[in-house]
Amino acid sequence: MVVALLYLILAGAYLLVIPAAALVYLTQRWYVASSFERGFMYFLVFFFLPGLLLLSPFVNLRPKRRQIEV
Repeated sequence: MVVALLYLILAGAYLLVIPAAALVYLTQRWYVASSFERGFMYFLVFFFLPGLLLLSPFVNLRPKRRQIEV
């Protein structure tokens, strides 16, 4: 029973918790990241792709509207 609970916790972390944290990080740093940091971002997307696919219908990554002064 303990092993099954451990698997459930690890699966929840891999599929929900860490990808959600990665999405928050990606949305905050996407347009201002250095080249090394961008490589780290690509690694996060590659490594946590199943979880990101599960969360993708609930995410809006479009840039914010520009305010044009008249």
